[in-house]
Amino acid sequence: MYSITVRDHMMIAHSFRGDVFGPAQRLHGATFVVDATFRRRELDADGIVVDIGAATGELNAVLSDLNYRNLDDEPDFAGVNTSTEMLARVVADRIAERVHAGALGEGARGLEGISVTLHESHVAWAGYERPL
Repeated sequence: MYSITVRDHMMIAHSFRGDVFGPAQRLHGATFVVDATFRRRELDADGIVVDIGAATGELNAVLSDLNYRNLDDEPDFAGVNTSTEMLARVVADRIAERVHAGALGEGARGLEGISVTLHESHVAWAGYERPL
């Protein structure tokens, strides 16, 4: 399986419900380094997985909808704990929607999967992987 990974970041604010979250139940900020990895078995006609510049642009577009937002105020996240794991899935699903809509071009139709990793710090991260 071939892959390419592109990276960006986002800064959000949010809070959690549930005693398991301790002081994170209060409103706090988080800065995530975000990696999106695109996978396919065979390279496209140009000999690539997907255009890195286009993939970077699509990741940035998805993150810009979340960046500098208090997720507690966003209707998409009403009643949901916006854990790192859950946000990784949201980013992956939103990128997948863009791929299916043709945002990465015809060559991207051969992509088989995407994984998204959100790095909370240098010692902790979470991810989500899905087929395309």
